[in-house]
Amino acid sequence: MSEPPMPARLVMISHEMLEPVRRPLEAAGFQVAPGHAPSDETREAIRVIVHAGEVPLTPELLERLPNLGLIACVSVGYDGIDVGWCRKRGIEVTHAKGLNADDVADHAIGLILASWRNIVAGDQVVRAGGWRGDDRLRPRPGLKGRKLGIMGLGAIGEAVARRAEAFGMEVAWWGPNPKPAAWPRADSLLALARESDILVVACRADASNRGAVSGTIIEAVGPRGLIVNVARGSIIDEDALIAALKDGRLGRAALDVFAEEPTPASRWADVPNTVLTPHTAGGTVDSIPRMVAQALENVRLFLAGEPVASPVAA
Repeated sequence: MSEPPMPARLVMISHEMLEPVRRPLEAAGFQVAPGHAPSDETREAIRVIVHAGEVPLTPELLERLPNLGLIACVSVGYDGIDVGWCRKRGIEVTHAKGLNADDVADHAIGLILASWRNIVAGDQVVRAGGWRGDDRLRPRPGLKGRKLGIMGLGAIGEAVARRAEAFGMEVAWWGPNPKPAAWPRADSLLALARESDILVVACRADASNRGAVSGTIIEAVGPRGLIVNVARGSIIDEDALIAALKDGRLGRAALDVFAEEPTPASRWADVPNTVLTPHTAGGTVDSIPRMVAQALENVRLFLAGEPVASPVAA
């Protein structure tokens, strides 16, 4: 007996990290392709890819899907997708615009506190039995009055700025495009870095800012400064960051994102003054259901022939 033909409107999940989305897709009545790569049996039937936007989707892969019409990112970011290439070929791209900005900002502030006030290092000292009586006589600076620079004043950057003000910090920002804002815009990223005690990277990643936080920017933050990254690992020259931390040209780094993910543990084993988390800033029990629901709604609208709800801005 021959296998039944594949349905004409198949949804493919692009990565194993999104496997939990399979059940709600099927519960919503969508036909979901097996696995996370198109087979010869399914590729012509695939109309939609549900995707994690930081994972590269190459033109070579997409060209194998002649009837693909939508890439629905569960994430806010979509830096793994050439949106212009897709649009020229009639493929729409959607994302979870702004749905986890507060959660990412919370995490950024948490990284600042954990690093700036030695909270993680202090926990390790206590657990290792290394607590000494003179530890309290080697205090760290507080946050009030410190200068916080934000690279990228989108929804996440603005949420970080509002939280930083509550700590009494002085906030400034830089992005390539001027915009009305409650905080001053620096003349350049380098100027922002020079003026900041703490530099938070919160911009959208694209080809224009790959490696933008270069060795020069890192050294401008300086041996007493802190760099926090809750955007994408591609924005920071990670090799330069590690070198600067090792030889004291940068004081501290607190990172949720990395050049390679998962980042090898060995890469950070001898790097001092770091707080590292495994790309979890944007995922909470509050934001993830909203993001999945938005992706499913975009799938529903597209397959119904209606305009999608949250297309990536042109």
